[in-house]
Amino acid sequence: MAERRQSFRQKSFLRGCVHFNKRRGALDCLIRDYSEHGARIIFSESVSVPDLVELYIPHKEQTVRARVQWRCGDEIGLAFPDALRAADGSSDGELALRVAHLESEIAALKKLVKKLRAEVACGEDADAA
Repeated sequence: MAERRQSFRQKSFLRGCVHFNKRRGALDCLIRDYSEHGARIIFSESVSVPDLVELYIPHKEQTVRARVQWRCGDEIGLAFPDALRAADGSSDGELALRVAHLESEIAALKKLVKKLRAEVACGEDADAA
């Protein structure tokens, strides 16, 4: 089967809690795979949860809105449509994109500095001759 996920999922063994019905319902779960775009969670038994839920991850102190993508026995696949938009309105997904952009700029600047150093070194060698 071809991989359809947008990003690599990190294997995990995190405790979680699924909230639904405006936080009136809650079920404990185990988070087995996790990425910024989704997760695979496991319950202790087959359960019925609505299509839209909030996944609370105590270890990360983070709440993520999620949509159920698939169900199979005691496992559920979740997609994070808001790319990790936390319940308090901050966006870890947006922050991750900004960090990635800055890291690429830093890499480009390092290449430029290396090139300029090489040019300066060549200029000094020509002056010495």
